[in-house]
This record gives sequence, structure tokens and C-alpha cells, in this order.
Amino acid sequence: MLPTETVTSRGATTLDAPAAPLASTAAAEPTRLIVDTNTVLDWLVFADAAGCAVGDAIAGGSLRWLATPRMLAELRSVLASPLPERWESARELALTIDVMQWVKLCAEPKPERRLVCRDPADQMFIELACEHSPSRLLTRDRALLALRRRAAALGVQIETASVWLARRQTPR
Repeated sequence: MLPTETVTSRGATTLDAPAAPLASTAAAEPTRLIVDTNTVLDWLVFADAAGCAVGDAIAGGSLRWLATPRMLAELRSVLASPLPERWESARELALTIDVMQWVKLCAEPKPERRLVCRDPADQMFIELACEHSPSRLLTRDRALLALRRRAAALGVQIETASVWLARRQTPR
């Protein structure tokens, strides 16, 4: 089956892959998550503990990874570039992983520029997070992290995977 297009209550357009039936409608909706390319690399290539915890939460369904075709193209482009020898076999293995099994593919957001990232290459991440708020954006990028306070006012929580993991492990 081909993906179908859906318009959310905030006017965002998403492309929905055919879904398996839900086991229970009483389950809480997973947190909408936008992950920048370096965080995905921490998970799939560098086996960083926090990155792997994010990957486990995505695979387990407690986080719903939202991405656009442009974000996935950037990931593929970065993975296609050789890394230092110690990471090369992990990079090659990551190229064989079908991330689409974990991704909710979204249409490119309308460029409303509610927040402007000083690094134009990272603008796509903040735009998608704003369009799908409330949401969480995991990144190590300083330009995106600098937007934390203003993003929070728009329903977007920006933090590193390490901070996310520490919060998750802290008893409430």
C-alpha cells in the first residue's frame, strides 16, 4: 500500500505509512520526537549510550520519530561519507538499516519561521518540531540548543539525548 496524506489539527501534513492495528486504544500516545542527524549517528553508528536509549525508545514505541524526506536524505548523505577507520564498519552496517520502520514520514513544513536557527542547515529540524508541537527535539547542535527557551514557549522541548536520558532515569 502507498502512504496516505493526513492533515493534523495544527494544519501540518504528514504522510502515513499503512499501520498495523493498535493493540489497545487506551495506550498513551507516544511523544513526538525530532532527532537531528548527529543524534541518529550517535545511535546507529557510534553506539553512544544516550543515543542507543533514544533508539530503544523509538523502537519500543514510547517515542515517535518524525522526519521529512529532506532529513532522511541528509542522514543518507552523511552515512554515505566515509568515517575514520574505527567507525567505518559501524557506518557500513548503519547503511543497511531500514530506518523507515521507525519513522513517521512528514511532509516538509511550511516555512513559517516561528524560530530562526542561526545555522540554516538545521532550520528544517526546528520547523518540523514547531509544526508538530508539542514535541521534543534531540540534538547536540549548539545553534538548535540556543533556541531552547523560545522553543519551550511554542511547546517544543529541545535537549540533548544525554539530558533526555538523565530525566528519564530520574525517579519521580
